[in-house]
Amino acid sequence: MAEVITMPRLSDTMTEGKVAKWHKKVGDQVKEGDILAEIETDKAVQDFESEIEGTLLFVGVEEGSAAVVDSILAIIGQEGEDISSLKGGNSPAAEGASEEKKSDDKSETEKESADVEETSAEVPTGVEVITMPRLSDTMTEGKVAKWHKNVGDPVKEGDLLAEIETDKAVQDFESEYNGVLLKQGVEEGGAAPVDSVLAMIGPEGTDVSKVGAAKSVSKSDDKSPEQKSETKIEEKSVAQTASASSSDRVAISPLAKKMAQDKGVDINSLQGSGENGRIVKKDIENYQPSQKTESAPAQNNAAAHVALSFVQGEDTETPNSQVRNIIAKRLAESKFSAPHYYLMVEINMDKAIEARKEINSLPDTKISFNDMIIKATAVALRKHPQVNSSWAGDKIIHRGNINVGVAVAIPDGLVVPVLKNTDQMNYTQISAAVKDMAGRAKSKGLKANEMEGSTFSISNLGMFGIETFTSIINQPNSAILSVGAIIEKPIVKDGQIVVGNIMKLSLACDHRVVDGATGAQFLQTLKTYLESPLTLLL
Repeated sequence: MAEVITMPRLSDTMTEGKVAKWHKKVGDQVKEGDILAEIETDKAVQDFESEIEGTLLFVGVEEGSAAVVDSILAIIGQEGEDISSLKGGNSPAAEGASEEKKSDDKSETEKESADVEETSAEVPTGVEVITMPRLSDTMTEGKVAKWHKNVGDPVKEGDLLAEIETDKAVQDFESEYNGVLLKQGVEEGGAAPVDSVLAMIGPEGTDVSKVGAAKSVSKSDDKSPEQKSETKIEEKSVAQTASASSSDRVAISPLAKKMAQDKGVDINSLQGSGENGRIVKKDIENYQPSQKTESAPAQNNAAAHVALSFVQGEDTETPNSQVRNIIAKRLAESKFSAPHYYLMVEINMDKAIEARKEINSLPDTKISFNDMIIKATAVALRKHPQVNSSWAGDKIIHRGNINVGVAVAIPDGLVVPVLKNTDQMNYTQISAAVKDMAGRAKSKGLKANEMEGSTFSISNLGMFGIETFTSIINQPNSAILSVGAIIEKPIVKDGQIVVGNIMKLSLACDHRVVDGATGAQFLQTLKTYLESPLTLLL
């Protein structure tokens, strides 16, 4: 039977995807694991692999075109199979709809009650339906980072079923039942809404293939047949994408994963000492950055746009990439929703220049002024937590971690890789992380979670000789620091005119969160750290 593949959601912020390239044509044979297409999101281009075998019968999005998430991307089935009903939106998932429909005079409440009873009747005796748990107040969906039990495995009360990734952390999820795992409602790497079916546990050999069918129909009273079809395959498509985009997934415990994120450790470079090579807590604790990582070629924090050929008198057009569209949308929203104001200060970098020379004289060590600014900014945010906060409508969220986003220009636009817990990193770790992320950003090798969770951002155009500029706040941050070039100019020192090395900083603030005095105090603290680098060690 033909399967409909929908446009996957490859990041939390993705609303549509663009087919950069098709690797299969209509009529081609497709095997499990074959790359169907390259999908361009608002952050990267990712390979999309098939988990279905058959013939590519239909392409829903032409190469170079974009489509919204969950719309039909392709249909795979048997050669010669009739797929007109699938293209038109009719879905076999609608079986039993006539049984679900009640008389016109029955209230919505009665309908929902009847639907629940109908679904419950389909659950075989002894089978327990486990739903996606709500593991935080803000959680709306969960992602299965790893299954610890496969279908057919015996399960005891207290056994670890899966690792569930929420909007805040990865948590172990234990079984409260004894039996055999009969069904996995969400594939590894896939996401599902809270309270949807996560798994089923019951007596061995029990058939649960039809459990939940009536429920999926009963929730679609107000949906078209096409929407029903897309709803049915949504989780599978998301799981396919997650599997495709994370084919390099590393086996790691939830605690070790959190520690790695906190310390900025690249888990792909680690060899786990746990069972089957799993990375555990001690592997993160014993991690030492390799010389190769720390001595990687320096990457500029910005890159020029793709060169265009100028032809006198001839206008040309360049279609917007997904990255460019999202940049336009987000910056417009930020500029017009957040009341920006700007504070500027001059920094005497003489002592910072001397400190950098001494640090770089150490073996296998090379840091940039940008690394020093990132470190000083992170430490300054500790003393001014209001600047490390976010506006949330009826409240202000004071962030518990200091995660600095560093703006990196790529040919398609601008991305902001995030250094998690920056205040706990030393110069060497910051330098290695920035070089690594900047390099992978330009080759579109960054993962979605590496560009999420920033609490403050820095944009540096000093390498282009720009003395001063202002930036638009990267929401949900409440401030962004713009860093200019270090310029030699006359200054007054101890009553004498001397040559000094001056750098200008500009701080854009969201006035809803950061008042003028608060922003000024933050800049004064940052100025102190940069003009007296030794104070960072106190």
